[in-house]
Amino acid sequence: MQPGILPNYEGAGLVNLMASIVASRGGAPLHAQLNFPLEIQAARNVVLLIVDGLGDNLLARRGAGGELARRRRRAITSVFPSTTASAITTSYTGRTPLEHGLTGWFQYFGEAGCVSAALPFRSRGDLAPLTARGVSAERVFGAPSLFGSMPVESYVVTYREIVNSDYNTVHCRGAQRLAYDTLDELVEQTERAVKSSDARKFVYAYWPHYDAASHRYGCESPQALRELAAIDAAFGRLLQRLSGTDTAIIATADHGFIDVAPEESFEFPAELNAHLRLPLCGERRVAYCHVHSPQDFAKKAKDWLGERADVVPSQKLIDDGWFGPGKPHARIAERVGDVALVMRGRYTVKDWIPGEPRWLHIGNHGGTHEDEMSIPLIVEAA
Repeated sequence: MQPGILPNYEGAGLVNLMASIVASRGGAPLHAQLNFPLEIQAARNVVLLIVDGLGDNLLARRGAGGELARRRRRAITSVFPSTTASAITTSYTGRTPLEHGLTGWFQYFGEAGCVSAALPFRSRGDLAPLTARGVSAERVFGAPSLFGSMPVESYVVTYREIVNSDYNTVHCRGAQRLAYDTLDELVEQTERAVKSSDARKFVYAYWPHYDAASHRYGCESPQALRELAAIDAAFGRLLQRLSGTDTAIIATADHGFIDVAPEESFEFPAELNAHLRLPLCGERRVAYCHVHSPQDFAKKAKDWLGERADVVPSQKLIDDGWFGPGKPHARIAERVGDVALVMRGRYTVKDWIPGEPRWLHIGNHGGTHEDEMSIPLIVEAA
């Protein structure tokens, strides 16, 4: 295989950042803490801002001199796959994807009997709520939230459209959820949480709009860069508003981005589609294939993709530690299928099922390209 950058789970990754935060709030970390100093233990409050999609390389290229970049300590890695469903779940639970079992935007949930979009908690194609199938979020999302494991007050500040989603209701358990509509309100709600009492706190804030613009227009498009400038300025305002509150403010991301040209986007061919038991799962950058005959399918997929991808047994990714250490989720094998298509370079692969609009994102993530996998660690004391 020819991977780019694999996730670091031993002291320089997102899972280790969460372990350090949990330890600083009096909880028991599930994994190794960061292997470099992070002076948060003594702080009364810790604020973690997740800027969805903000890769470390992009910040260096396009955010140099800004509020975020001036306080960057170093790069850390995302998880595998480098995507929101996997990485945000790690940030909510302190667990690796191997442990929490969310391995991409689309995955087969045996509990529901269909391929689903995990975060919206809807079936792929018709977008029907999984609850209509009689399946609860608690049943599918089994990893406990980290908020309940820490003896401090916890808050989650997130976008109003998702604050009460099935996914957030389960994964934010133990925290008070605060909604916002605008960046100014994100700053205000975070300040409100920090100043709500003299107790020690953990405040988790999430901002999705750079990611949304990057998907649609490209990660270095004028639209995406406007969103980057907006969150950069808001971070500066947040530092001012929290001055003197004995707060350690950390900013990072769940993943970075690459832009993919039309000629680098490959439609899954009908010949291979006939081998699938289910629609493709995972991401355009790493697709999990549930197939009738793994060996036969793998040979044909290699012939088709050539040097554009590694075609490997999904179990090999588990065995080689791509999804991290820990006790495997009971359904991890089911959720990664039989054969994985790990795309090289900037290539992507996509299949289509009825009900899906036939258009492709320009910005993508989920693979091991450095721009996808490296995320910034930004720290400031207030």
